[in-house]
Amino acid sequence: MENHSLKNTNVGAFALCMLSYLLAGTVSTLMSTYLPVAIPEILGKTVDEAKLGQIGAYLSTAFLVGWMLGGLCLGVIGDKIGRIKTLAFAIFLYGFFTLLTVFVGNWETLLFYRFLAGVGVGGVLLISTVYISEIWPENSRPIALGILAVSFPIGIVLTGSIGVLFAYWRSAFWLGFIPMFLAVVLLLFIPESEQWHQAKPKLMGGTESIFSGTYKRRIVLGSVIFGSVLIGLWAIFSWFPTWIQSLLGKGVDGQQERGLSMMLLGLGGIAGGVVSGFLIKKLGSRNTLMLTFAGCFVACCLLFLTNTRFSPIIYFETALLSLFFGISQGALSSYIPELFPINIRATATGFCFNIGRFFTATAVFFVGSLVTFFGGFGNALLSFSLTFLLALLVAFSNREPESLTASTLK
Repeated sequence: MENHSLKNTNVGAFALCMLSYLLAGTVSTLMSTYLPVAIPEILGKTVDEAKLGQIGAYLSTAFLVGWMLGGLCLGVIGDKIGRIKTLAFAIFLYGFFTLLTVFVGNWETLLFYRFLAGVGVGGVLLISTVYISEIWPENSRPIALGILAVSFPIGIVLTGSIGVLFAYWRSAFWLGFIPMFLAVVLLLFIPESEQWHQAKPKLMGGTESIFSGTYKRRIVLGSVIFGSVLIGLWAIFSWFPTWIQSLLGKGVDGQQERGLSMMLLGLGGIAGGVVSGFLIKKLGSRNTLMLTFAGCFVACCLLFLTNTRFSPIIYFETALLSLFFGISQGALSSYIPELFPINIRATATGFCFNIGRFFTATAVFFVGSLVTFFGGFGNALLSFSLTFLLALLVAFSNREPESLTASTLK
């Protein structure tokens, strides 16, 4: 009876984490959806493309910086005060500042709101992953984490539906009420991670440094693997439509080809995230990651070396690449938290996840310069696929046990 009750609690906790993860994806892209109509209304005048692009860039940067800081800072707090309190705070934070956007009167205030919403989103993506990795049964944990990981892109897809349902942009941001409600439900009804409770005596004696002893090597390992994959993934995602357009003849609009290709990147990623858990269960995290990184590199070579003009085969090759992308993200959500003991898990995982985002934001800007150097978008994007080989080599070099959980609880 007790096991049945625990199972129901875990399912309820997973459902709340998944909803908060999904809504984080929606909140992340909601402003971009309404940007062309929201900014002119806020400024009270017609805005040209240059000004709109400038303000949009500021808003996106503020959100991403908040996301990175949220992942780093709330990870430390999550190790100190517990997963549930920190997760509830992060969910409430992004919900509250999404809701306040309904009443925003100037774009500088909107910038502040987007920054704090980003802090909340960064915290949710980290702490919900760590929490599920601690409460879910080991035999099906990778599957649960894979499904959790795909909630974010599903939330992004949901943003398109909201854009259709709500013509007036301020109405869409009432969405913030939902995560605020979820935060209260989570705090009142979902128990703290038992593994965190068992590790609490260590925490009371002072938090270990994530850069000490064995953990220093694992921090470097996790950061290099996650950062390398993220750089390759975002460089390709950001410039893929432009590469597709470059394959089409002059005067061809290319809207359908670009749209279908990006849709396949998204859908393949979702499918890959779901599949990742089953692969980990069969092969283990390390073997799944090595297979995936090799697949990403081969798929990139197939796409960017064999196509000099657009043909329907590109759709198949795009779907194959995105499937490997999705598997990598699902597998990393399972692999990286398990590298660290519970008393530093959120801090260390947050560092690995978010230091990679900092380097990604920098590296993606270099694609434009590399186009001239390599003589085309295809060659430039192929150069970024080398990051998957780097991730493969680092994963291959790590022959330590994948999980420190058991040793932490002894």
